Amino acid sequence: MKISIINGPNLNLVGVREPEIYGHQSLAQYLDALVKKYPGVDFDLFQSNHEGAIIDEIQRVGFDCDGIVLNAGAYTHYSIAIADALRAVTAPAIEVHISDVQARESYRHVSMIKDACVTVIAGYGLDSYRRAVDYLINMKR
Repeated sequence: MKISIINGPNLNLVGVREPEIYGHQSLAQYLDALVKKYPGVDFDLFQSNHEGAIIDEIQRVGFDCDGIVLNAGAYTHYSIAIADALRAVTAPAIEVHISDVQARESYRHVSMIKDACVTVIAGYGLDSYRRAVDYLINMKR
């Protein structure tokens, strides 16, 4: 099984950025541990602060992997282009957020990408990623 984890803007700063919201562990450290937890899964990890690069990555992996775990960061709330890229590929995608976006500022309550995803997993801290991986694995059973 091949799963692509794609992260958007500012997620490279998890662990130092607003630790009261995102925690103290870096996303890179967490994802390294996640990869080790699933030795039978071939992970492809990607992060960019640039919308076009995220779209390029979705298009690059979206026909060859078994699923995409996408934390589009702030692009979640206004990127129709990312939603269109998700709709254009065959891999199912899961929208992921570390924080509970519904409990935060009102502008974070709107997701432009959720309808292009099979589900949304948010509010479980970095464990949201593991839950998304489990969801994709169970979809394939």
